[in-house]
Amino acid sequence: MKTIDRDGLKQKIYNHEPMKLIEVLPQESFEDFHLPGAINIPVGSEKFEERVQAAAEKDEQVIVYCMNEECDASPKAAKRMEALGFTNVLDYAAGKEDWRSADLPVE
Repeated sequence: MKTIDRDGLKQKIYNHEPMKLIEVLPQESFEDFHLPGAINIPVGSEKFEERVQAAAEKDEQVIVYCMNEECDASPKAAKRMEALGFTNVLDYAAGKEDWRSADLPVE
């Protein structure tokens, strides 16, 4: 599984690069705050596979994230997506706490 760091993700967001940014935490966490442009598909959802396949093409760049390095939701999501045939999945392992700690914008 490939990963991306904060600077790499920030560059992609600021350059409006084509990608899907997916927070894989529960909806309550997403509603608290999330990265700009992110959508919410909780990895614990019964319909995770169905929803992620509806949200992104299998060859599209998809970046998943969760709370922080200790959170295992985004690595799980990335592995499940790769098993579905997604070919360009990146895990922002440091997650939304890292993003906010750098005073970057959140929604």
